[in-house]
Amino acid sequence: MKTINKEGQLLSERFEVAFNQVHEALKNIVKIPDDRFYVLLRVGAKNYHIIETYKRDLEQYAKLRNALVHEKMEIGYYIAEPNIKVVEHIEKIAYIFSRPNYALSIATKKVVSFNYDDSIVNVMEAIRDFGYSQYPIYKNNDCMGLLTTGDIVNWMAKHVVDNFVNFSNIKVYDIAKNEESHPVRFVPKHSNIFDVEIIFEAAHIEKKDLQGVIITENGISKETPLGFITAWDLIEIDYTVD
Repeated sequence: MKTINKEGQLLSERFEVAFNQVHEALKNIVKIPDDRFYVLLRVGAKNYHIIETYKRDLEQYAKLRNALVHEKMEIGYYIAEPNIKVVEHIEKIAYIFSRPNYALSIATKKVVSFNYDDSIVNVMEAIRDFGYSQYPIYKNNDCMGLLTTGDIVNWMAKHVVDNFVNFSNIKVYDIAKNEESHPVRFVPKHSNIFDVEIIFEAAHIEKKDLQGVIITENGISKETPLGFITAWDLIEIDYTVD
């Protein structure tokens, strides 16, 4: 057994503090009636990429934590002590889990949108300049969904004549009205990544083809888009702390 180091905080104590911070963060993220660590970890890993990323590490840390807490024989003595790398790693995980993780931080900030009566030529220019494949479209200042490059290609295939496509006088609505709807959801700018993950997961369970989430000031479709998130944005988040 090891005695508390008078020169500083024992690694075991730092580990316990960080573990408790992770546990509290899991309660706030997963939000289920059962607050047991292993249950929160198992349920959370199924729904949140950030938790799934560290599931195996945290399972091992939970075993170590149990040894530290439940097998402690007296105040100031520990049956085991984590090394500095383990302590620093769980402290970084605690930091990641506890910070706001605003959805806007991973969103495409420059959202390019169009009105129903805009010329499709303007959309083609945006594709050239920005390379986006999806563009929110508005009618009477209300978002009606997305216009995609796939929609435009499909329209072109149906209207090509002698290897030529005439875009003269073609408006956004000329293409959008004949293509499959691409639904989006809206969230306020203070939403975090976990809120967005829940939205995509719910759409998946309901077998709905949710194309993206648009961030506005208050989560209202008539407001100016501040950011745009796709399911791929969530998958590609780098949660590594090493």
